Amino acid sequence: MRRVTYSMSSSLDGFAVGPDGGIDWGAPSDELFRFYIERQRDVGVQLMGRRLYETMLYWEDAAEDPALSAAHREWVALWNPLPKVVFSRTLAAVRGAARLAEGTLAEEIARLRDAPDAGDIAIGGPTLAAQAAELGLIDEYRVRIHPVLLGGGLPYFPRVAHQTELELVETRAFDQGVVYLRHRVVR
Repeated sequence: MRRVTYSMSSSLDGFAVGPDGGIDWGAPSDELFRFYIERQRDVGVQLMGRRLYETMLYWEDAAEDPALSAAHREWVALWNPLPKVVFSRTLAAVRGAARLAEGTLAEEIARLRDAPDAGDIAIGGPTLAAQAAELGLIDEYRVRIHPVLLGGGLPYFPRVAHQTELELVETRAFDQGVVYLRHRVVR
C-alpha cells in the first residue's frame, strides 16, 4: 500500500509558514535543493491546498527562463509531470498535471492508496496536513528544521485531539544548519 507522507520546512519554533504568510526563510541551499530533488523521485502524487498550489505554479513556466540552473531544470522535469490533487473551494480550474479533488481528503487518499500506481502520496501544506493528521491518514512526517524563530504563523505539526507515537527513521544535517528528521507513525 502507498505511504502518505507530509514533508515541509519548519522553523525551530515549529512553524511551516511565517506570521506574514511567507516561506522565504526556508529557501534551500544548493545541497538542500539537491536533497529535495532526490526525495521527489519517490513521490507518485502530490496533494495540496490552494495556497501551496498557487505558490508552486511558478514551476509550470519556469523552464522558459534561460537563466534557470541545471538543478532547477531537473526539479521542473520531475515536478511538472507529477500528478497533483488540489483541494480548494475557490478554484474553478487548475493547470498542468493537476486536477481538483473530486471527494473529501479521506476519499481521495483511499482511492489513491488503492490505485496500482507507484510512489508515495505526498501532502504539502500545513492546513491540509492538519486535516489528514486528524483523520489518522499520515504515515510519515518529514520535517526540515531551519535555524530560525518565526514567533508565529501556521504550525508544521497540527494540533490533533489524539496522541501520535512516532519512530525515528532517518536524520541528516545540512550546510545551512538545517536538520532533516523523518519519523514513521507507529500503528
